[in-house]
Amino acid sequence: MTDIRSPNDIKTVAALVEAYAKGQRNFSTVSLSATDLSGIDLKGADLSYADLSDADLSKANLRGADLSYARLCDSQLSEADLRGAMLIGTDLRGTDLKNTLLQEADYDPKETHFPTGFDLAAANMRADR
Repeated sequence: MTDIRSPNDIKTVAALVEAYAKGQRNFSTVSLSATDLSGIDLKGADLSYADLSDADLSKANLRGADLSYARLCDSQLSEADLRGAMLIGTDLRGTDLKNTLLQEADYDPKETHFPTGFDLAAANMRADR
């Protein structure tokens, strides 16, 4: 893997896509709020502590991604694939999770924040505690 960029240097969706295509997976603390990331493939990426609030992540592939303590509040995650993702302490308040695949995703019942009325049992997620 060459040309690894600090997540702090990634300021655009194009830069994120380029870094991922080059094999980079650490995007912890990246800030791309209110951006169009629909359909993006970030399978297995580390997006812990990232700010993706108000972002469009519909139909995104985030399978196995680490989204621990990420801000995803008011985001669009409809039809996204988050199977096996880490959602420990993730802020999902106000997020559209319609038809989102969440099977086997890990969450913390005390620290992960879901949208009002979200059905945890139907999502088939795994409580971390």
